[in-house]
Amino acid sequence: MKQLIPAPLTELAARLAEPLYVVGGSVRDFLAGNPAPPADWDICSPAAEEDVINAARGCGFSVDAVYKHTGTAKLTDADGTGYEFTRFRSDKYVRGVHTPAEIEFTRDIARDARRRDFCANAVYYDIRGDAFCDPLGGRGDIEKRTLRTVAPAEKVFGEDGLRLVRLARQAAQTGFIPDGECLAGAKMHHALIRDIAPERIFHEMQLLLHADGKAGGREGPYRGLHILKDTLVLGELFPELAAGKGMAQRPDFHDYDVLEHSLRCVLYSAPAIRWAALLHDVGKPFCFARDNNFHAHPEEGACIAAHILARLKAPKKLAERTQALIRLHMRDFDMKMREGKVRREMVVSYPLLDDLFALRQADYSACKDDLSPAPGVEKWRRILAAMRAEGVPFTLKELALTGSDLLSLGIRGEKVGETLSALLLYCAQDGRRNSREALIKHIRQTKKETL
Repeated sequence: MKQLIPAPLTELAARLAEPLYVVGGSVRDFLAGNPAPPADWDICSPAAEEDVINAARGCGFSVDAVYKHTGTAKLTDADGTGYEFTRFRSDKYVRGVHTPAEIEFTRDIARDARRRDFCANAVYYDIRGDAFCDPLGGRGDIEKRTLRTVAPAEKVFGEDGLRLVRLARQAAQTGFIPDGECLAGAKMHHALIRDIAPERIFHEMQLLLHADGKAGGREGPYRGLHILKDTLVLGELFPELAAGKGMAQRPDFHDYDVLEHSLRCVLYSAPAIRWAALLHDVGKPFCFARDNNFHAHPEEGACIAAHILARLKAPKKLAERTQALIRLHMRDFDMKMREGKVRREMVVSYPLLDDLFALRQADYSACKDDLSPAPGVEKWRRILAAMRAEGVPFTLKELALTGSDLLSLGIRGEKVGETLSALLLYCAQDGRRNSREALIKHIRQTKKETL
């Protein structure tokens, strides 16, 4: 562990009269055999935050924030690495509220450990002493790859609703398995997630949906989503999605109900489309309740997904792209669309094509766990390759005419943009049309036909 500690942190520990510890995920991951420096370090000590801040400034750290009520300071070293220092303390909560209602500072490391969430995260590393301190038996949990709460699970989850999502996220990232008491405690208090700020929930869900980049491996996000489902937290966060549980689909296309298919779509999806994969069929329960069929689910699902992501205060660009992908994911699902229309669709949706292909492949694989290429994606890729070979323009920059050219032809105002878009669709049918002379001739002919 000593080799992982940044030099400024080693210097800071040497300057303090009290021991300075690293705690949390960085220690857990090291002991689990995944020694990688974290993006931010969690450090703690019985020392007062003022003493740590003064010593940190002497080591060249900048002090970004100080929260005296919780004994917390956010620091950054000269290399830009971030640290969150917290003084040893014991917390008391009002049921379900994320922020402690009462705080008592302590010198007892075991009391500090018991304010945390899981024993695997409550192993401390003494930087100066180069030794581990394990007041709650967390090293044994790490060896067994188990998540066990630091106190009775009913108390731990009853104190802080955010821990409900953190349980699923950490299981997804680490591959650790929550014990039975842990799952039962989370399920008992699943409704407390309603008290948590949506920004915090979105942040945790982002980490969960991309947990395959951590030690938990490829199935991490899928495993985390199942923990949310089994503890009933998923139904609190995404009732529109959870409504698909037990909703059967055509057995010739699907082996799973709507909800399980959606979770498996995440399993088979690329990182860039995780939200679209999770929510791509969120319109099915709504459509079935209204129409007794799924026919309009892409359009309705896009609207529902927009509401969900707005509720979580997700970034606008992510929400808009997710909504567009969901709306398009069933295009040509029966492969009966004529090539000319496919060409137009690909030009119109060109910025989304890579993600759309990835979503349609994940959707196909999630139906029957079939990893072979999706036939619909293969069809569109063949047509796309032919279009590129012909020199079909997909963007205005690739078009042989510019807005200035249209002005010289007497086209003004909104008609400039409309004409350029129409020319892209005209060229979509045959790339040889994309020459200045051919396009000017087409514009003049179109003008004559409209007179």
